[in-house]
Amino acid sequence: MKKINILLLVFMFTALFFSSCVNDLDVEPIDPNVTTASDIFSDPASFKQALAKIYASYAVGGQTGGGGGNPDIAGIDEGFGNYLRQLWGLQELSTDEAIISWNDATIKNFHWHTWAPNDVFIAALYSRIFYTISIANEFIRNTADGTGDLAVMNAEARFLRAFSYYHAIDMFGSVPFVTEEDSPGAFLPEQISRADLFLYIEKELLDLDTKLGTPGFEYARADQAAAWMLLAKRYLNAEVYTGTERNTDAITQLNKVIGAGYTIDPLYQSVFHADNHTSPEMIFPIAFDGINTQQYGGMTFILHASNGGGMPLNGIDGGWGGIRTINTFVEGVFGVLESDFEGNPQYPSIADKRGMFFFSPIKDDDNSIPKWDWNIATVGNFTEGIGVTKFKNVTISADGLDTIAAPNAHPTFASTDFPVFRLADAYLMYAEAVVRGGAGGDMGTALAYVNELRQRAYGDNSGDVASLDLDFLLNERARELYWEAQRRTDLIRFGQFTDGTYQWEWKGGVQTGMATSSHRDLYPIPTNDMNANPNLVQNAGY
Repeated sequence: MKKINILLLVFMFTALFFSSCVNDLDVEPIDPNVTTASDIFSDPASFKQALAKIYASYAVGGQTGGGGGNPDIAGIDEGFGNYLRQLWGLQELSTDEAIISWNDATIKNFHWHTWAPNDVFIAALYSRIFYTISIANEFIRNTADGTGDLAVMNAEARFLRAFSYYHAIDMFGSVPFVTEEDSPGAFLPEQISRADLFLYIEKELLDLDTKLGTPGFEYARADQAAAWMLLAKRYLNAEVYTGTERNTDAITQLNKVIGAGYTIDPLYQSVFHADNHTSPEMIFPIAFDGINTQQYGGMTFILHASNGGGMPLNGIDGGWGGIRTINTFVEGVFGVLESDFEGNPQYPSIADKRGMFFFSPIKDDDNSIPKWDWNIATVGNFTEGIGVTKFKNVTISADGLDTIAAPNAHPTFASTDFPVFRLADAYLMYAEAVVRGGAGGDMGTALAYVNELRQRAYGDNSGDVASLDLDFLLNERARELYWEAQRRTDLIRFGQFTDGTYQWEWKGGVQTGMATSSHRDLYPIPTNDMNANPNLVQNAGY
């Protein structure tokens, strides 16, 4: 098997271990008396299966799969409440990289920057974050005295808890705080400040440095390089989170990542196909498998929701016609114009091969492809905008020309892994930290890293640049990392998410785009948790 079998615990490890911060959301574990912690942790062979459940919490939202109606969290649909699906939505739909045509509840409010504390999508992600933290706490509590492999697994659970707390600090700022030191049961968690949570995550990750497996010890398991990347992410965003820049510390961690033996994949497209588990630049993914992770969230959502309007299916059995990108992004970031698609809706002659888009300016002769519109007059029409074909549910040949069925192929459920951390991101983070004045790196090395990525993108050195600045790096991050759930965080760090000078189509709810209030750099704590826990203070502006 190419993946960790993250469904080993379908019958063993249900949603038992909620801390009160999740109980306070008026959601409950499913069948709390069916299986208990004492049952699971009495058998040494069960520990890896229990750890797999924590990993699984990012990929699937329940116990049955296939939308089977057995969610981890009562009242939240398995597919809708999927961790990656909601993380991707809040990170991408609120930016210039993605817009959605659906009328599901308040989904359009993200691109319009008009969300509110009672938003169901915000509550879903918040619930998933603290569900994962809760089951990680229980695993950590029961493996605290482990040695050997069990000690490594304990370290992995601590990493995954830090990873989810990173999403909490990035999305919500000051949040309820629970660890394995808090006994399970009904209590009202105290709220930790954003700055103190930053320090807690830092302390945890630094302590894990020698306790995690060595880089690449087992695919899709958190290792030392994953911890270094997460530390570097925190340090690069430290000024946003704490008011104090930590770019030198970011470079220290990135030097370790870059020196850990990963290499840039010769073919950019390979990183986003169904065999991307073989990519030499993959540091840490969320793993998916067409047979073993069957659910309507995660990569299944990204692949299906981004397909429609005559787009190539690329290994799936049909599109849902939901998410696409906008002309502001395609023109402003990639320099691609509507006229470039005349004659071929996939525009294969684009110089920067990272731009994988679909647009048909005319209706196809056999009516298989409708006419698309470059400008979005009606957000609810999927074929107004530009399609994105970056992720595919097929494998790819070394020359990038031929594709075949995915491993464990399924026409509905994806086998393509989602890249959380990869070496190309480390290169760009290094360059940014150097430009921002961090010590321990140098501009010549930063420029070489950026040009290595651009040479892969262009196929030669025609795209090389001679200097770096922050404006260029923000756009270069978009060209390299679009649709990888990075854009909102990047735009905030560069001061362009809300009240900056950069506007995009339909930002603020108007077609031409407009500045929005800076309080939207954070999402609100959901109303349910605010009502349930008097210890919480809502984020300013909500």
